[in-house]
Amino acid sequence: MISHLQSFIHYLSVERGLASNTLESYERDLTGYLAYMKEASVTSPEDADKRHIQSFLLKLRKEGKAASTVSRMMVSIRSFHQFLVRERITTKDPSAHMDSPKQELRLPKALTTGEVERLLEAPDPSHPQGLRDKAMLELLYATGMRVSELIALDSGSLNLGMGFLRVVGKGSKERIIPLGRTAAEWVSRYQQAARPLLHGGKEAEDALFLNQWGNRLTRQGFWKIVKKHAKEAAIPKEITPHMLRHSFATHLLENGADLRAVQEMLGHADIATTQIYTHVTHKKMKEVYDRTHPRAKG
Repeated sequence: MISHLQSFIHYLSVERGLASNTLESYERDLTGYLAYMKEASVTSPEDADKRHIQSFLLKLRKEGKAASTVSRMMVSIRSFHQFLVRERITTKDPSAHMDSPKQELRLPKALTTGEVERLLEAPDPSHPQGLRDKAMLELLYATGMRVSELIALDSGSLNLGMGFLRVVGKGSKERIIPLGRTAAEWVSRYQQAARPLLHGGKEAEDALFLNQWGNRLTRQGFWKIVKKHAKEAAIPKEITPHMLRHSFATHLLENGADLRAVQEMLGHADIATTQIYTHVTHKKMKEVYDRTHPRAKG
């Protein structure tokens, strides 16, 4: 079956337009699955059976893989076998009618509004890198973009006068996100005062956010910047790349934002993905109640 893997990856890339990170995830998952099937002497799609898949998933659990990893693996396996049937390579789909493994509910970790304020105030805007960092952090918290979307922005992606920006998200899907006045002002200051100094007259670099060499800032570079300013802001939590995105969604919902509107701004295809943030707000509400109500603890 390994001979069909690259055809499947090509299909995901060309016909479904999936991002390179997603393609790598599918290929990594299925390489492990197909290696297991080969060890089980299953080399043809017609020989694959439901019990082979169950045995492979059980092996992953015994190895201590997280439920989310096992669930993602099942999605990859199911998509692969559906592709084989659709391409008439086989008539048999051993993954049909198999339930996906249940995942534990992992709530996204968000910063408090006070921690966000400290993080946003940490960069020193009196020099080019500090002004860039300030503009990036303000923009990220104001829009809830993914880090990959932030660093992919070009200078023409924003309309500061109208107060919105255009983002190309997962699966090359484009969406428009409103932009607050504070973030717009800091991005404008960065574009006028800092970006020309970082750009250094280099040609053909249209990226909005640049590193010290005038090239597009990388995800790793941004991650180092966030950790640096989180340390300066004395934030005790373990910072993750998506923490400002999580904070954006959580704080909007805590203040009464419509769930559908938050879904649109985050670029979630399924509202169930956005609903995870309501669990965070409900959890916080319960904590406040338990801490403050005279009868909460009996």
